Amino acid sequence: MSPRQIALVRESWRHVVPTQEQTAARFYRRLFDLDPSLEGLFGGDMAQQGRKLTAMLGMVVSRLDRLDQIVPAVRELGRRHAGYGVREEHYDTVGVALLGTLRDGLGDALDCEGEEAWAVAYGTLARVMKAAAAETDVAAGPLGEMPIEVTGRREAASR
Repeated sequence: MSPRQIALVRESWRHVVPTQEQTAARFYRRLFDLDPSLEGLFGGDMAQQGRKLTAMLGMVVSRLDRLDQIVPAVRELGRRHAGYGVREEHYDTVGVALLGTLRDGLGDALDCEGEEAWAVAYGTLARVMKAAAAETDVAAGPLGEMPIEVTGRREAASR
C-alpha cells in the first residue's frame, strides 16, 4: 500500500471508531443479506463477534505501514477461518460487505480514493489469509478471501 492509501484508511477508520459496534452490526447484516448461508458459520454472541472484528480491523489499520508485524497473526486468522468452514469464495462476499458498510456508514467521509484504499488493504489481508488456509489440511471453511476488484468508481464495490 502506498503512504497515501494508508493515510486514507486511517483517516476514515477514525470516523468508524465512535460507532464501531453499530458498524459491526451493519456489516454482519449486510454480509448475511449478501449470502444467507454464511450465517450458519457463526454461532453465539454476534455482538462479541463484532467486537472481535473491529478489534482486528483496528489493529490492522494501526499497522498498515508495518504489515510484516501483523502477517503472522493474519496467517493464523486465515488458518482458523478455514477450520470454521470459510471457503475461498467467501472472501469476495466479505469484501463487498465491508466496503458497502464503510461506504454507507461514512458517506462523504469516504470518497472513491478512500474506498479504493480500503479495497487494497482488504485484498492484501485476504490474500494472506487465503494462502494460509490453503496450506492447512482442513476442509474449506467460513470467511474465505478473494481480492476485490475496484475500478475507481463507488459502484464497483457494490457488485
